[in-house]
Amino acid sequence: MKISVLQISKYLNVSSSSLVLLSIILPFVFIIMTACSDVSSRTVDAVIEAEETVYSFIPADNGAGPMWCHGSTSIVRTGDRIFASGLETVPEWKPLNNCRWMLFERSENGWEKLVTDNENRTREPSPMATFHDGHFFLSANPTLTDTGAYNGPSRPEIYQFNSNSDLMKFDRLLPEWDSTPPFTEHSYRSLAAAGESSELILFQNIEYAHAEWSFLDKDGNWSAKGQIKWPWGADYEVPEPIRICYPNVMLKDRAVYFCGVSDIIEPKKAWRDYKRELTGKEWDYDFRRLFFTWSEDITTGKFHDWIEIASREETCGWIFPGDLWVAPDGAVHILWTEKAIDERLREKFFPEAKQSYAINYAIVRNGKIETRTAISYSEEGKGNLIPGRGRFHITPDNRILVIYYISGTAPDGQKVSENRLLEIFHEGKPGSEIVLPFRNPFTNFFTATVRAGSRPSDYIDILGTADGVSNSISYARIKLN
Repeated sequence: MKISVLQISKYLNVSSSSLVLLSIILPFVFIIMTACSDVSSRTVDAVIEAEETVYSFIPADNGAGPMWCHGSTSIVRTGDRIFASGLETVPEWKPLNNCRWMLFERSENGWEKLVTDNENRTREPSPMATFHDGHFFLSANPTLTDTGAYNGPSRPEIYQFNSNSDLMKFDRLLPEWDSTPPFTEHSYRSLAAAGESSELILFQNIEYAHAEWSFLDKDGNWSAKGQIKWPWGADYEVPEPIRICYPNVMLKDRAVYFCGVSDIIEPKKAWRDYKRELTGKEWDYDFRRLFFTWSEDITTGKFHDWIEIASREETCGWIFPGDLWVAPDGAVHILWTEKAIDERLREKFFPEAKQSYAINYAIVRNGKIETRTAISYSEEGKGNLIPGRGRFHITPDNRILVIYYISGTAPDGQKVSENRLLEIFHEGKPGSEIVLPFRNPFTNFFTATVRAGSRPSDYIDILGTADGVSNSISYARIKLN
């Protein structure tokens, strides 16, 4: 029996023209719904276009190294040009301040060293930032001591370059502070920039008390400055401030977002005493609590109360910040690495605990954690792959990608050392991962991040240490299709 459109329209009490329209639209709706329902199965299409050595270095033996500014970055992209800072050890100089910064640009002929600081000595690497107008910046922290001194005071400086003019000429900017903070070579500093609005902020730690910050506005004035006080460890055996280090910092529309890890001498006496027996050292540092705070307008100098994002306090575990990004809708995306326990202490203090490793991800909105998930997870007895460092990459259409390192042993006994890439979808659901076929995978790395002012891009620029390449800093470029 044949049924006409007219008969169906009468039965459904709709016009025949509406029914025809529905018959055209519904197949497309079905296709879209089917695609969205299985969005996590989509993989990223990426091609490695370059894999190169930028420079080699001599270990400085001063407690730092080229990757020491973990929460910031040493590579920026401005337009089609890529710049990176480097750290050179001078053998004739004594630690701690036995290094100097270098500036590189990637050209058609490879990496070219543009500038070397021939005037100052320093300990730590130099974070970088950039504006969309072509200006870019290098953070320095030269010591004020003579060559025979082991440590002492320093002076934070910012060097401003213009990619549209002579790169051998640059301006030295001196951040302004509330008073005269006692800065030293142990700066633990963080540099972040809002590339579109041409503003930046510098944080620099003052021992275990707080961090000083100074804000450079779009008119070139250090128009706001202040302090960020550390969270208070009221639940410790001896209450104390919880120094926060290696933070991921983002500046956006004069709002500042700050997420870092606890870095204090072991606060639990029983663990501290046992570690001293094992190592013979009087100190051992705690990296196991992840804290977040933010300011809606940095020019007010006001920050919200600290929020604890994650903790491995119960089993003396380990946490390290990975990355942070604030989406257009105000959601704060946070990435970090976790290790469940300190295995040196397991037999004596928590013998039943299981080891696990994870790259974890959370969405925070209005000061509350909305979503928490594992991008990569490995548990003792269920696999031998260990997730390592991870970073976000943001595309021009605000897609969130995660690039990260995996090491360990495959089920067939083969060694695994590789970088993987995946996309994060709605409500933090990770997509299918792909392996990036680097010759030498990156074990620790920076990216040209939007937190440093680089534009969202269809290219991922990576700078860091690569497996199998000793005492060298490498670069890779990935094209996203």
